[in-house]
Amino acid sequence: MKKSFLTILLACVTMLMVAQTRVEPAIPRDAALEAKVEQTLARMTLDEKIGQMLELNLDVMGSYDARRVWQLNETMLDTLISKWKVGSILNAPGTRAATVEQWQKWIRLIQEKSMKYIGIPDVYGLDHNHGVTYTQGGTLFPQPINLGASFNTALAREMAEITAYESRAANCPWVYNPVVDLSRDPRWPRVWESFGEDAIVNAKMVVAEIKGYQGDDPNHIDRFHVGTSTKHYFAYGAPWTGKDRTPAYLSPQMLREKYFEPFRQAALAGTLTMMVNSGSVNGVPLHASYEYLTKWLKEDLNWDGMLVTDWADINNLFQREHVAKDKKDAIRIAVNAGIDMSMDPYSVEFCILLKELVEEGKVSQSRIDDAVRRILRVKYRLGLFDQPNTGGAGYEKFGCEEFAQKSLHAAEESIVLLKNEGNLLPLESSKILVTGPNANSMRCLHGGWSYTWQGSMASDLTERYNTIYEALCNKYGQQNVTLEQAVTYNERGAYFQETFDNAQLSTHNAQLIEGSRLQKAAEACDVIIACIGENSYTETPGNLTDLWLSENQRNLVKALAKTGKPIILVLNEGRPRLIADIEPLARAVVHVLIPGNYGADALANLLSGEANFSAKLPYTYPKEINSLNTYDYKVSEEVGTMEGAYNYDAKVNLQWPFGYGLSYTTFAYSNLRVDKPRFKAGDVLTVSVDVKNTGQRAGKEAVLLYSSDLVASIVPDNRRLRDFTKISLQPGEQQTVTFQLPARELAFVGADGRWILEEGDFRLKVGTETVNLVCTETMVY
Repeated sequence: MKKSFLTILLACVTMLMVAQTRVEPAIPRDAALEAKVEQTLARMTLDEKIGQMLELNLDVMGSYDARRVWQLNETMLDTLISKWKVGSILNAPGTRAATVEQWQKWIRLIQEKSMKYIGIPDVYGLDHNHGVTYTQGGTLFPQPINLGASFNTALAREMAEITAYESRAANCPWVYNPVVDLSRDPRWPRVWESFGEDAIVNAKMVVAEIKGYQGDDPNHIDRFHVGTSTKHYFAYGAPWTGKDRTPAYLSPQMLREKYFEPFRQAALAGTLTMMVNSGSVNGVPLHASYEYLTKWLKEDLNWDGMLVTDWADINNLFQREHVAKDKKDAIRIAVNAGIDMSMDPYSVEFCILLKELVEEGKVSQSRIDDAVRRILRVKYRLGLFDQPNTGGAGYEKFGCEEFAQKSLHAAEESIVLLKNEGNLLPLESSKILVTGPNANSMRCLHGGWSYTWQGSMASDLTERYNTIYEALCNKYGQQNVTLEQAVTYNERGAYFQETFDNAQLSTHNAQLIEGSRLQKAAEACDVIIACIGENSYTETPGNLTDLWLSENQRNLVKALAKTGKPIILVLNEGRPRLIADIEPLARAVVHVLIPGNYGADALANLLSGEANFSAKLPYTYPKEINSLNTYDYKVSEEVGTMEGAYNYDAKVNLQWPFGYGLSYTTFAYSNLRVDKPRFKAGDVLTVSVDVKNTGQRAGKEAVLLYSSDLVASIVPDNRRLRDFTKISLQPGEQQTVTFQLPARELAFVGADGRWILEEGDFRLKVGTETVNLVCTETMVY
């Protein structure tokens, strides 16, 4: 009897412990939906299940005719779906934007075949990253780095809502976005595709975009919303060499605290799918890591979404990483690690080899069922079984003026004013010389993933939009604006290749050629606007060997500076290129980043004063190649604090710090307070600060809350951003901004790999204000 009592007691204690540690589903379970998933799964053959796990590129199903018009081959499509049961198709033919009508025709035919042969709809995916990249006539917004600079999550959600609507107008239900690869290395060619270097900025922006893309209920996504594929899970943006798709080497603390956090928030926000990092972290390819794919993401967060590879990435396990002996072995490793769908764009070999692995017992039937269950769940959540196609009636707002105005507004809020000596700006009516390679190019403004993969060879699709030169002509009058570029990009070459006009400028001594058009225009103007930076690129083609801005462009600025005319530098670049030798020559510096199709109009509005600057840098802008760092450096690195002024005595010099940005008005911070100056681990701190517009113009201010752990058991970060918001104030208006900060968010990952909040002193900072507080207890999570 005593033994039975002890057994019962032990069972009760065990059940209680399980109940206390059980993680709630990241996406709430829907019993009716799950029942449909199980019913569909139960009737499927092994071939049908494996086919659902393959994603092919549309290009293999068609070809170009004699008129160079791409045509879908219905016979090939029949074979791929009827025989191989393919579950997903992606991409645009030749990676060039198609029309809404073409997408309607192609995807409808794919769905017709899918429902006919397997009774399961296809889930079609496109890289609609900052608008409908691959759909002609739609709305393109500023790139994600600009949204990060806006520090306005409402803009991110609005962009996603409009992109979802226009994607569904083209019959596309799934987009490979948002991107939350922390951009902490300025050498990396995809800096501009994320929201910047900070984990919290990326985390809050990704939650906003997921809500915008998918709506508020991830189990029931309507015909005006799409499924998301948050990418690239994770630490893809930290290559040791700075080159795309190369290995990352990061501490366990850095991985868990910073690189994982945006993906954790994405899972909890209900992202339907995630795309996996192409590379490796600390020698472990992400596509081969059960720990990262299954344990951290699927089990620890109880996330029931789907994991898809990036482009042919399972092949990399044997071709590049050498952790598999051949493709079959690579498939075994990846699927067992947690990959649910293979983007194997040109081959059905995946299906053949995976079936062999199942029959050999090297991949279990239960793992196949788990993967297919996740794929079916995505399709049911998107409503594709009931409504495989969308578009037509109800989508009349596609490419409308309302959406264009929202893109323009987003651009205005995302362009950063970095310097304004003597209040040169706003710029009154003047004689303006516009120069530099970015002055008259739409490609530079919309960037990569715009109509084509690299954003190149698409000028025929952007004729309705204004370049910087054209926008300034519209604003100041064509008679007052002169264009002499001197340096241009070679549109048929690599993104970095330039054409230099030696009739205008001498390269060896940075001198204007006497009597040249450029020299005469400089003499006749009141102000020079030098539009410099980068041409468009993405991924590996965007790799670089030198972070300095090109010598041609820097020499152009140096030569123009000798005229004595005031120079406004307009930086239009996807990553921060070094400009330390020419920044002192400019009276004003404006960083437009990659502002999209309405970016030039936004710039003209800002330069003229019709709109006000409100953006801040979403990354640290370096000053020298040996001083690459981020704002949240370890205190022992002894980097200058850069608070309000440059610190030229610092061991690491910065051009401009994270969170830096000017306005035409001024803001004063006061009365920072916290309701619990002595707190415990379970407390929620209410932090408030008063912000006043002390200038003469209405303006918006991004209010950033930082924390510092003053003494810790491992070297603490200098400071960490904990929250932010954006407010609008009229001249003389004051507003109290309040943040709710859970104390456990001040914890860090200790040397043993566990989260810990230690008793001791902390400091909070907002604007110019600081307040000290004390944690009275230590808690290990």
